[in-house]
Amino acid sequence: REQPIFSTRAHVFQIDPATKRNWIPASKHALTVSYFYDATRSVYRIISVGGTKAIINSTITPNMTFTKTSQKFGQWADSRANTVYGLGFASEQHLSQFAEKFQEVKEAARLAREKSQDKTELTNPALNITSHQVLPSPIISSNGPGEDKLFRSQSADVEITTEKERLKKMLSEGSVSEVQWEAEFFSLQDNNNKLVAALHEANANVDQWKKQLAAYQEETETLRQRVAELESQGAHDSSSENNKEELSQTLEELELLIKAKDEEIQMLKSQKCGRWEAEGEREETLQKLQELEARNAELERRLHLAEQTLAETLAEREKIQNEVTKVAEIMDVKIFELSEIRQGLAKLVES
Repeated sequence: REQPIFSTRAHVFQIDPATKRNWIPASKHALTVSYFYDATRSVYRIISVGGTKAIINSTITPNMTFTKTSQKFGQWADSRANTVYGLGFASEQHLSQFAEKFQEVKEAARLAREKSQDKTELTNPALNITSHQVLPSPIISSNGPGEDKLFRSQSADVEITTEKERLKKMLSEGSVSEVQWEAEFFSLQDNNNKLVAALHEANANVDQWKKQLAAYQEETETLRQRVAELESQGAHDSSSENNKEELSQTLEELELLIKAKDEEIQMLKSQKCGRWEAEGEREETLQKLQELEARNAELERRLHLAEQTLAETLAEREKIQNEVTKVAEIMDVKIFELSEIRQGLAKLVES
């Protein structure tokens, strides 16, 4: 069975088979890319699974080369798969680690191939026959049928030996394929378990977001009621200075609350982008977030209108006070003039 010897995360790309120039992303998110080693066959592979299918299944050979094309991107060509794989890493350090491990695995594959070739040459029966050995010549019999019988017996032995070798080769290839499929099965089973756990976690997060959205909706409705009350209070009690201060303080509190809710909504958006979930649940959550944003915008507009109304009311009150002051001054002048006229009339009457 294959065993993982190194793992990292990267964005996987494949070269466009049509143009051989453009990169096609294999998935929307970063995937786990691992080196596997099969001790029974001395084979190294790079494997990456996305969803239920293998995105990368590349057997490393000594003639492969991993090339760094930028600070965070590298690629290598796989002639067996007839494609070029590209990996985008989160940092230059991750790219360097992957490249170093590729070089180590490539060197190990080369040594394993040389060792396998040496072992094959030592176990090959044809090499046991040296150049100075001479094969015995066939026995020549005086009668023709006997010679013909001997020739047929040797040919049958050669055919039986060849058939045995062919059967052994087929059995060995079958066992190798069985081991390979078994390793693929265990790898897919492990990835399936991880996906199931991620799905459960996403569902739990969706339920939590639903509760938070319900709480935000209740708070938003409460804020709307408070704004309506403040608007009515501002229309009836605009002449009171204390009510003005209370209204200004309440408006500031509402602005702070709306700002806090906006920050929480942004945080929910960022958390939502970092996790994948079922498509229907995500669309419903987005719609509710948009409704909350629209309600918050409406509240802000109404607050702005309330502030404008309050400012206009205060301006009108100041204008009225100024007019009252002017009227009082005019009245004082008129009263003074009337008092002088009365005094003049009194003097005339006395004279």
